[in-house]
Order: sequence, then C-alpha cells, then structure tokens
Amino acid sequence: MNLTLKTKILLLTILPLVAITLTLTWITQRQAQELSHRQVAIFEETVMENKRRALEDYVNLAMTSIQPILAELDSGMQQSRVEYEVKSIIESMTFGPDGYFFAYDQQGVNLVHPALNNLIGNNMLEYRDRNGQPVIQDLLAIANHGGGFYRYSWHKPSVNHVENKLAYVVLIPELNWMLGTGLYIDDIESEILQLQQRVDANISQTFLVASLLLAITLALVIVIVVLINVHATSQADERLRELAHRSVEFQVVQRRVFARELHDGVNQILVSAKLRLNLAVKQWGSDSAKEHLERGIEMLNESIQEVRRVSHNLRPVMLDDLGLEAAMHALLDDLSSSGDIEVKRYIRLPDTRLPDAIEMTVYRLIQEGITNVRKHADASRFQLDVRPYPNRIEVEMQDNGRGFTPHEGADGIGIMNMRERLELLGGKLTVRSWAQKGTQIIAVLFLNPEPVLKQHAVPPEPIEGESDK
Repeated sequence: MNLTLKTKILLLTILPLVAITLTLTWITQRQAQELSHRQVAIFEETVMENKRRALEDYVNLAMTSIQPILAELDSGMQQSRVEYEVKSIIESMTFGPDGYFFAYDQQGVNLVHPALNNLIGNNMLEYRDRNGQPVIQDLLAIANHGGGFYRYSWHKPSVNHVENKLAYVVLIPELNWMLGTGLYIDDIESEILQLQQRVDANISQTFLVASLLLAITLALVIVIVVLINVHATSQADERLRELAHRSVEFQVVQRRVFARELHDGVNQILVSAKLRLNLAVKQWGSDSAKEHLERGIEMLNESIQEVRRVSHNLRPVMLDDLGLEAAMHALLDDLSSSGDIEVKRYIRLPDTRLPDAIEMTVYRLIQEGITNVRKHADASRFQLDVRPYPNRIEVEMQDNGRGFTPHEGADGIGIMNMRERLELLGGKLTVRSWAQKGTQIIAVLFLNPEPVLKQHAVPPEPIEGESDK
C-alpha cells in the first residue's frame, strides 16, 4: 500500500501524539486516584482516632466516678450494696442521643444496659452480630487482657435498627465485671463514602475533559497538517504542554480544596470541643475530674496540631493567606531559629501574584532545599536569592557545606523531586557542587508556556561568580 507524503506526515504526527497524550492522561489519572485514596484514608484515620480517644476518656471518667464506691469494699460495705451503687452510677451516665455504658459479669450476663432494659439479667455469651462475631465473648476477652477497642454491629436506639459500632471496654477488678461504652460509626462511614464518591467523580470528569482535549487536539493537528504541513510538529508539541500544564494546575486546586476542608471543618470542631472542656474545668469541683479534663484538653490540642500538619502538607495555608513571600520568610526564619546556620535572603517578587502552580512549586523547592541543608550539608551558612524577570522567575540556593560529587547527588531523592517539579511546569534545574565548599542550586520557572516552548531546548546560562558567596 503506497501512502502519500501528506499521509505519512500526518501519521508520524498523530501516532506519537496519541501515544504520549494517552500515557500522560493515564499516569495523571492514576496519580490523582492514589492521592485521593491516601487523602480519604488520612481523613478517616483522623476521625476514627478522635472517636477512640473520646471513648477512652468516657470509660476513664466512668471508672473515676465509681472508684469512691469501690473503695467502700475495704471499709466493710457489703458487696451487694456496692454492686447496687455501681450499677446505679453506670446506668445514669449517658451522653448524646445514643451514648450509654454497659456492664457484664464473667459469665456473659448483662448487668447494666440503659438503652435495652430487656437485656438486663440475660446471658448474652452466645450472642453473635450480623457478621457472625461472638460480641460478648470477644469483649470479655479484651477486657480481661487489659482493655481495648472492638468493632461490631449492635442495635442503635435512635434509628431502631442495627448499625456498626466502635466500643472500648475495661475490667472492674474489684467486682470482676466488664465495663464499656461505644459510639456508632455509621455516620462516619457514610461521610467517607460520599467523600470518596465525590473524589472519584472529579477524577472521572477530569479524564473526560482530558479525552475531549485530546480529540480537539487531534482534529486541529489533522487540519493543520493537511493545510500547512510544516507546522504540524510544533502544533502537537504546544497542545501536549498545555494539557500537562492544566493537569498540574488541577492537582494544585484539588489539594487546596481538600486542605481547606480539613482546616476549616474538622479543626473547627476540635477547637469548639476544647472550649467546652475549658468551661467544664472552670465549673467542675473535683480535683481528679479537673486533672482528667485537662488531659482531655491536651489530647484535643494534639489532634488540632495533627490536622494542621496534614493540611499544611497538602497545601500550606500561609501561601493563600499571606502570599509566597511571607511563606518563604517563614521557612527561612525556622531555619535561622536553630542557631546553627546563618541565613541570608534576597527575595524580590513581581507586584502581582504568581500563578498557583508556580507559587506552590517555588515554595516546595525552597522547602526541599532547606531540608537537604539540614540533613546532609553540615553547613554554617545558607543563602536564598529570588529574582523576577519579565517571562520567568529564578530561584538560587547556596550553602557552604560539604557538597557532593555528581555521582552522589545526581540520583538523590531531594534533587530528583526538585527536577521533576520543575519539568512538569517546563522549568529547568542546574546543580553545582564542590567537595567541602558547598552546593549551588538554580531553578528557572517560566511564567507562560510560549517562552518555555521557544527556550526549552536551550538551558538557562548558570550564574557565574556567585559560587563563593
């Protein structure tokens, strides 16, 4: 079969474009799916950890409440009277619409159950939930081995049907009873499912948009090749870069939205809980109760810091609130506060905000550079220069550390991360290092795709005369 010259040029242009675009789209979709699954898993684990801490606090509070009655056993009070008083206290302690405490003896007989009074006095040792788990047997085993958490299915009073539940149980050694409480987690599972569905829908929509862009690109390339053969290759390259740039910007936006949801959602709930606990500390009369609640405040503070850490890793809030310059100064101030490294900075930025993708990349580059200096350089001085130009931003980092040979540093994870971030935006990374004299890193990011296409084949000239600053 003889093909015309135009057909050959058309095939040589379209086939590589299709292969590269499909590969890029597939990789981007896989990365987005993996990232979304990790984010949902982090969110779920954070919420469940808060539930576990709350359950442990509730049980500790119950044990503190019955301790004075248990102490009366040593003073001669009859055990039957102590058991009656303990049951009364446990039965009266409830929280929320479905929060209550339960107690069983070692034979599996229910002693206290405010939500299901018909269970009191019944032997539940052989009871199994809808998943076939021997609930009471497992709870007794956990309590007898020092206490712990257990997930199972149980009747939920407010909705009058069975839902998944997380319980925490301990042993009352004076009475040899199992004491526990639980929280229903059906609302958490529903929320996680909805979040996952929204993320999957966004990824599918992105894939459809990318596919549509691919179809439009192919149509344009075919028209251009038929009409003007000499411009086919350049047109295909421009469209590929545009698609890659949009994919990176989409990931940056998704990270920022998820970070805001964590920061303004879960974090605000935890802060409100902290305020309520502060009020309880002021109004409570018992010293032991105060100590217990103060510990609860400390745990809430830890949860708040954890949420902030996750939010910062996804998208530094300081970038949105104060801008890139303030965020860079914060990184340098943190390095300087250690006292071991002298920090010099020369930061100049355009009057207008840079695109989100460029700001995020600059911030991560500097963050990676500082991390490398702290961990590997053994330096006493670090200098950062940020210089704006009409069509690009240049970032130079330099230290006076021990340096590394090209073989040692070229394959390092830190340098590879920097290079990959820049290449996604069409940027360029130059690394110079001298043994025992330090390292110089120069990054160039272009502000629009056109200069990238024209200059991509010509690396930016390294800045001479600055290696011994």
